[in-house]
Amino acid sequence: MSDTLAPLAGVKVLDLSRVLAGPWCGQLLADLGAEVIKIERPGSGDDTRHWGPPWLGEGLGESFESAYYLCANRGKRSVTVDMAHPEGQDLIKALVKDADVLLENFKVGGLKKYGLDYPSLKALNPGLIYCSITGFGQESPYAHRAGYDFMIQAMGGLMSLTGQPDEAPGGGPVKVGVAITDIFTGLYAANAVLAALYQRRDTGTGGHIDLALMDVQVGVLANQAMNYLTSHQVPQRLGNAHPNIVPYQAFATQDGHIIVAVGNDEQFKRFCQVIEQPTLCEDARFATNGARVANRDDLVPLLDAALALRGLDAWLAAFEAVGVPCGPINTLDRVFDDAHVKARGLKQTLPHPQAGSVDLVANPIRFNGQTLSATSAPPMLGEHTERVLDEIGISQEQRQALRAAGVI
Repeated sequence: MSDTLAPLAGVKVLDLSRVLAGPWCGQLLADLGAEVIKIERPGSGDDTRHWGPPWLGEGLGESFESAYYLCANRGKRSVTVDMAHPEGQDLIKALVKDADVLLENFKVGGLKKYGLDYPSLKALNPGLIYCSITGFGQESPYAHRAGYDFMIQAMGGLMSLTGQPDEAPGGGPVKVGVAITDIFTGLYAANAVLAALYQRRDTGTGGHIDLALMDVQVGVLANQAMNYLTSHQVPQRLGNAHPNIVPYQAFATQDGHIIVAVGNDEQFKRFCQVIEQPTLCEDARFATNGARVANRDDLVPLLDAALALRGLDAWLAAFEAVGVPCGPINTLDRVFDDAHVKARGLKQTLPHPQAGSVDLVANPIRFNGQTLSATSAPPMLGEHTERVLDEIGISQEQRQALRAAGVI
């Protein structure tokens, strides 16, 4: 990313968060050009550094970083500081004085005992934007509880919508295959930080952003939440089917599964022509999407039988030729070998100080036709401690004392 493509150039972020939601926010801000300093505990660092295998360097006789850690920390600088020591707190406060943003995901009130809570740091830097990410927010009957993505997917209703119906083979609630609530929370956090930076331009003051994983999970229930609030009927698990659109699901072909996403009645007509069932779109039970939703149990078996007659590639070519949205269910090796993924540069290779290089997933945002991904690899633990201490004027004698005390 060139300097001309760094919308947040000059913005300084202190990332005190760990695991995924906060680091995901910090990585996005780094991709957008912010300077992000990741504050980590000496000797251990972010919990996810140890969440492996797999590891970078595995199979080469060495292991460096977990793949999990690598997914959310591109473009940052790592500084090791033990905030349990008063001297460590002083170092963080020195960094706060000219910081624009601080990200943290400690338990509610957890930073107050260190003097690193928002009221304390606001007194040092009134322009500071302080973003707190917790399971249940700063004010909640559950505020004292820890929040983990899997638990929040369950409590926030997502798992009640994901998986096969109870009566189907393999039926039961299922979590999403990635920590989607954490990721959504990170994206909401980054949006909130950008809004706060924009507001500060006019007011000169920062603010406290309060984000709860539970709130985000409920917030992204989207049409399913509105299905309930509108009808007062509790949505049920439909496997790969859609509650509001039919046919919009996976079907078995002779040699694999195809996703068909028919979004309107015209597409359904073309779909029926391809599967050589033109009378289906004339049947009153199936002529409109509302009718198809009401009569899905009659329609889907007919489509199952038709689509089982040909192979996956033949169906893909036939549907694509007439503009019926469809696609295969790719494994990740096929994803990264896909022509679109290659053309868009979604695999990014960056130099790494020990492994030589590391493959990462690039930021999907393009700005004036160019990617916004940061160009430095996720940092090794404490990789930038010395450089950052130089920047805040900590002498070599002071550093020796801090190391001896275990502060850095």
